[in-house]
Amino acid sequence: MSLPKTLAEDVARNLVMVARLIDEDPEEAYAYARIALRLASRVAAVREAAGFAAYATQKYAEALAEFRASRRMTGSVDLWPVMADCERGLGRPERAMAMAGEPEVQKLDKAGQVEMRLVAAGARRDMGQIDAAIVTLQGPELASNSVQPWTPRLRYAYADALLEAGREDEAREWFGKALEADKDGSTDASDRLAVLDGVEFVDVLGDVAGDEDAPRAEDTPERRDDEDDVRDEDDDRDGPADGSAKG
Repeated sequence: MSLPKTLAEDVARNLVMVARLIDEDPEEAYAYARIALRLASRVAAVREAAGFAAYATQKYAEALAEFRASRRMTGSVDLWPVMADCERGLGRPERAMAMAGEPEVQKLDKAGQVEMRLVAAGARRDMGQIDAAIVTLQGPELASNSVQPWTPRLRYAYADALLEAGREDEAREWFGKALEADKDGSTDASDRLAVLDGVEFVDVLGDVAGDEDAPRAEDTPERRDDEDDVRDEDDDRDGPADGSAKG
């Protein structure tokens, strides 16, 4: 669908703001998405952007509705994994699992299929099926030494599932593999490894602030007692400062 030039420019500006803010300020991104949606609700790209903005703010029912609208307009299956994850967000993991078995999954590219596997594993965990979640994540993509954009998240999810299953040594190994592939810091694999290795994080800034509030050496009771003793000795020699006689 084409829009008049001025309207198209207004919509584009709002969509640019959605893309710019969605990671750092999802609520603000959502506000821009709503403006774009009011201006051009019949444009698939606008419905998709509105869906992602709602998803980022955990408005899963709204996100799912927008993703469905975009899919009806385009016929694309690209949003299938995130639609399934919305079902998880709505507390319906069984629906996410059902979507993982639909023919649409076979039409996804490799990245989409891996994303669907991550969602399905998450749904298994939602239902308390941790061993099934581990099996769901296993496959050639996990075993491959080739690093793809989705590799860190896949390895991380596998490590996290292993840890929940009590397989700590294996979890440590896979958190390490996730960290090795995570050049952009998209996961907190390094922190998870540190916790497993017993490393304790110290809030240095907090300690510094605490030191500023701590009593100074000259204000400690011991130092004050010493100073009182010195003053008493002086008083014994010189007499009371006010000229009165000591009893």
